[in-house]
Order: sequence, then C-alpha cells, then structure tokens
Amino acid sequence: MYRIMVVDDEDYILKALSRTLGLQDDWEVETYIDPREALRRARTTVFDAVITDYRMPDMDGIELLQALREIQPDTIRILLTGVIDIETLMSAINQAGAFRFVPKPWEDDQLLDCINEGLKYRDIIVENRILARTVREQREALKSMGYDG
Repeated sequence: MYRIMVVDDEDYILKALSRTLGLQDDWEVETYIDPREALRRARTTVFDAVITDYRMPDMDGIELLQALREIQPDTIRILLTGVIDIETLMSAINQAGAFRFVPKPWEDDQLLDCINEGLKYRDIIVENRILARTVREQREALKSMGYDG
C-alpha cells in the first residue's frame, strides 16, 4: 500500500485529484488544503509521494516540497502548476528535488503514469539503501572476525 499526500488550496482541485487517485487499489490518499497542516502530518506519517500545487497562500509548493525533502528525503515530490517558467522549474529541481512537474489542467492518465513512475523510482532508491546498509554491516562483521577483504 502506498500513501499519497495531495496539497492544494482549492477544494475542488483536491476533490478531483482524490477521485482520480482513489481509483488505484493500492493507494491511500490524504488531502490537505493547508500546507502547514500537511507538514505537521508528514512529521508523524511516512508518505511515498507528495503532489502539491505551486501557488498557494502563505507557503508555495516549492517551500512545501523543500520542507518535506528535509523531513522525508525518500518521498517522491511532484509539483502541480498552472504557471511554468524556467525560474520556477529550476527552483523546484534545485531546492525541492522535484521528481516531475504536472501542468494544470492535467490529464488523469499522465498524472497517474507520473506517480507510478515516481513510486517505482522510490522503491529502487529505498531498496538500494537497504542493500548498501546490509553490505556495510556484513563487511563490518567480517572485519570483526578477522577477515579483511
């Protein structure tokens, strides 16, 4: 089961996204109209992917994704935006580590494909991290037994 967070200050957008994402059997979707509330939730619950609007009052999507990157670095971060300029794109990539951008209005199939790609990518990252830790632990165990290799 994947846990997906969706953040947008427009209730009708949240409802539309929730309907679209809710059709996936193995996705649990949580929606937030307030990015600060979403951040509070992210401090207690692991999310596999976060989709957020770029333009929101008080905190924009890049600021939200930056904060989420610090709290949950393995979470796939997707920016949903009606405004696409090079400065926004570069900022989202460099500062927030955005995986993809999805333009508003979005195509449901395109959005679902993007999320699925991100979840596969996340699974690989997490698996590689676990394998690297296992290899390190095995090397340390062998060294402690006198093997040097």
